[in-house]
Amino acid sequence: MISRNIELHIEELVLHGFARQDRYRIGDAIQQELTRLLNEQGVPPSVAGSGEIARLDAGTFEVKAGAKPEAIGVQVAQAIYGGLGQ
Repeated sequence: MISRNIELHIEELVLHGFARQDRYRIGDAIQQELTRLLNEQGVPPSVAGSGEIARLDAGTFEVKAGAKPEAIGVQVAQAIYGGLGQ
C-alpha cells in the first residue's frame, strides 16, 4: 500500500440546530473521525485525483435526542466522507 499525505481543509461547516457552545467539541470529533475514515478506508476514488472540491453537500442525518457533541461530530464526519464518495 502506498502511503500518501493529504490535506483536507474545510473552510466553512454549516450546522443548524445545535448548541453554539458545542461547536468546538463537534468540530474536534469531526476531525478525529474524518482522520480515522481516511486512514482506514482511504480517499474515495471519485476525489483521489481531482484536487479541490468547491462545495460538498453531505446531505442530512438524524440525531437522537440528547446526543453528545462527540457523537454528533462522528455522524457529521461520516456524512462528509459519504458525500466525498459520490
